[in-house]
Amino acid sequence: MGPCKLLTSLVFLKPVAYLTYASSVQVGAQSGIQECKHQFSWDRWNCPESALQLSTHGLRSATRETSFVHAISAAGVMYTLTKNCSMGDFDNCGCDDSNIGQIGGRGWIWGGCSDNVKFGEKMSKQFVDALENGHDSRAAVNLHNNEAGRLAIKATMKRVCKCHGVSGSCSVQTCWMQLSDFRDIGNYLKVKHDQAQKLEMDKRRMRSGNSADNRGAIADVFSSIARTELIYLEESPDYCTKNKSLGLQGTEGRECLQGENNLSQWEKKSCRRLCHECGLRVEERRIEIVSSCNCKFHWCCTVKCERCTQVVTKYYCARRERVRRPQNSTRKSGRRPRVQRS
Repeated sequence: MGPCKLLTSLVFLKPVAYLTYASSVQVGAQSGIQECKHQFSWDRWNCPESALQLSTHGLRSATRETSFVHAISAAGVMYTLTKNCSMGDFDNCGCDDSNIGQIGGRGWIWGGCSDNVKFGEKMSKQFVDALENGHDSRAAVNLHNNEAGRLAIKATMKRVCKCHGVSGSCSVQTCWMQLSDFRDIGNYLKVKHDQAQKLEMDKRRMRSGNSADNRGAIADVFSSIARTELIYLEESPDYCTKNKSLGLQGTEGRECLQGENNLSQWEKKSCRRLCHECGLRVEERRIEIVSSCNCKFHWCCTVKCERCTQVVTKYYCARRERVRRPQNSTRKSGRRPRVQRS
């Protein structure tokens, strides 16, 4: 979700009072984009800018990848609004103290400052869902994935406790609910993306032109889908190949990883996934990187550094070289080969 487009749309969609939250919405949308780029950095589809052009009409494709874009964007906005609320950045909002003093379990009670996810969820829904103004199956899918993103925030929350008692005996604990790191939420939604379900709509009912039939067909399909799952309508295009009309750059020229010990299994297979399986070869390049080094503090008050050069090896996907067939020497001379008869 492009934060600038999102913010511009919201200015016209919401009353002036809501501009209080505009900067938080923008920061949240941006954090969603950055997390999307991180999660797909070694995939064929790597969350390009063309996929993030959400306007008041929403993303009109409904692939497995756009399901993640909707979910992580809604989650990013909810996450930032919740954080800012708990930190007291808004006059009308603070910690969630609804359970304070109540017994939570054996040996602990509710206390502290729980992150106010109710506020974040409410505001995120009002801001983000307002961008989807359609009434067809595509709009329903996008709204479903928005909600799945917000539910991911709740599913990944953690209980944090502080001990109380004589000499640190921890006889009683005070606990509160806290947001997880946003990276944990990104990881959670990436798994949901990999497990996303394709919806099979009743095309006969959808083509009937009857709005009641349309709503009924959509309701029937959605009744069997859990609210926490990501869903999509269309198969993904070929991300190996460049496609200007779809805004796809293909994988030619993409960097991949190999040869390092600290790589994950997914990263280790990036060259196969991005290059070999897309009909490309892996090209090794040695690149000079110049950086500051051996910095020293001089009294008073400057820091002087040397410039160090390091040669690193990087790997990129490149086109396979065409093998030229050697021309037949007999054709060059124009003479027929002599045949020796016995």
